[in-house]
Amino acid sequence: MNSFSLAARLLNMKVTIRERSLVAWVASQVLAEKQVAIVTGSTIHLWNTSRAAFLENRSWVLHELTHVHQFRKYGWLKFVFLYLAESVKKGYFNNRFEVEARLSENREAHVYDVEFV
Repeated sequence: MNSFSLAARLLNMKVTIRERSLVAWVASQVLAEKQVAIVTGSTIHLWNTSRAAFLENRSWVLHELTHVHQFRKYGWLKFVFLYLAESVKKGYFNNRFEVEARLSENREAHVYDVEFV
């Protein structure tokens, strides 16, 4: 994936950010991580980090926006099924959706067309 394709995928996105989210707290317990961001649809759920701190971390934002795009690409139910199946088969770290999101972290992509609400 080149930077243009990542930027094109981020055009006209409206993304909600929820701080102190119960969804993210559950993920933090499962993953045994202090700070967590987890995506459901077009919502980024945060635990133990603020909206401002999250938005200042460009690589983290690009990682989570990749998951928003994955939800859009596959649809809610299909993506959740595929993601869980990948995690069972390959584990969290080697899950192809996580690999794609990690690769996007250092891309030269502009997120100016993303509206965070």
